[in-house]
Amino acid sequence: MDGKPVTQQTSHTYILYNKPMGQLCTRRDDKGRALIYDSLDVAPNVQSIGRLDMDTEGLLLLTDDGDLTRALTHPGAKLAREYRVRVGGQVTLETLEKLRRGGFDIGEGDKSDGWEVTVDSETRGHTWLTVVIFRGRWREVRRTLEAVGHPVRRLMRTRFGPIRLEEGMPRGSSRSLNRSEIKKLTDQGKTKK
Repeated sequence: MDGKPVTQQTSHTYILYNKPMGQLCTRRDDKGRALIYDSLDVAPNVQSIGRLDMDTEGLLLLTDDGDLTRALTHPGAKLAREYRVRVGGQVTLETLEKLRRGGFDIGEGDKSDGWEVTVDSETRGHTWLTVVIFRGRWREVRRTLEAVGHPVRRLMRTRFGPIRLEEGMPRGSSRSLNRSEIKKLTDQGKTKK
């Protein structure tokens, strides 16, 4: 390119980032809001595998391995994404069954998917849930819980496929994935093609 030989990339970057609330998963923002790349010193071709909205925190994976990103984010991949969610109100058994069954309107012409969902704790005025989804559509967790009358107060992704956010990892910190984690991700990507 431009008169210089181009070599094929032989190694890739794989990063786990504990995204804080208030950052966008984009390279530029015309409104001057905080970006994940303000906190990460990565090459321009390192991108997030999927996204978390500005108000969601937790596990975000980034890589320059485009084939793996496509395999893991393909709609047919059905890759498990686990979240801890604090919602307003007390969640009834009927609502839990509705969330597990899925099939109801969540807006934008979308129907809800069936989730794995458990109640972790209840206190006056709110409930903590663990939710596992398998597609990761635009604001899926927020839209689904709003549709059943439980607005999301806090949302944290704790797992993406085989990779978990370790307890105690400070928000805004990052680390490289180890060989074992990379192998688990690439194996997951192969089974989802």
